[in-house]
Amino acid sequence: MNHAPFALPRLTALIRQAVPRLLEGVVAPLVVFYAALAVLGLRVALVAVVSWVYLGVLWRLVRRRPVPGTMILAAIAITVRTVIGLWTGSPVLYFIQPELGTICISAVLLASVRMRRPLVQRLTLDYVHLPSFVLRHERVRTFFARITLLWAFVLLVNSAMSIWLLLNQPIADYLIMRTAAVAVVTGLAFLGSVWAFRRVLRRLHTEAPAITA
Repeated sequence: MNHAPFALPRLTALIRQAVPRLLEGVVAPLVVFYAALAVLGLRVALVAVVSWVYLGVLWRLVRRRPVPGTMILAAIAITVRTVIGLWTGSPVLYFIQPELGTICISAVLLASVRMRRPLVQRLTLDYVHLPSFVLRHERVRTFFARITLLWAFVLLVNSAMSIWLLLNQPIADYLIMRTAAVAVVTGLAFLGSVWAFRRVLRRLHTEAPAITA
């Protein structure tokens, strides 16, 4: 059966969706932490960051907007990190926790490919609607398996690089260098993923659909 052509939303539209989340979830906490660390010290910086996350949750509740599950998980995770950081007084233990968590996520991505349920496909559907006939196409299924492997590798590289910087650089330098390095690696992987998916879709438009059950 033939289906109407489907195209991925324009890259500019995807960027407009991603930038607010990036600013709120990555850039703003980093600025809050760095400013508080420079002026008031480590303990106040830890409290300031966890307060920022909970203010974001409260803001959505007050405005009666849905609170994403990822934000709830982030709030729980940063609470645990903050408690450990305040208890030990060690910035290394505070910052190494999410890197170890990222390594675990990478392992989950690899396992999802092994189970033929690539996790990147599920995450993509949280932001982009894809028709069922597209998801069933063998070429698309192969794409998501490969792209999940790519992101598992990207997360491992980011974590290894971050841990090395954490153990070998002052905290202030680590924050800047780690953010810049991770942004470059992740940005390139994101652009490559979008380009590869557009290429897959163009091929779907020029060949007979090969849909699997």
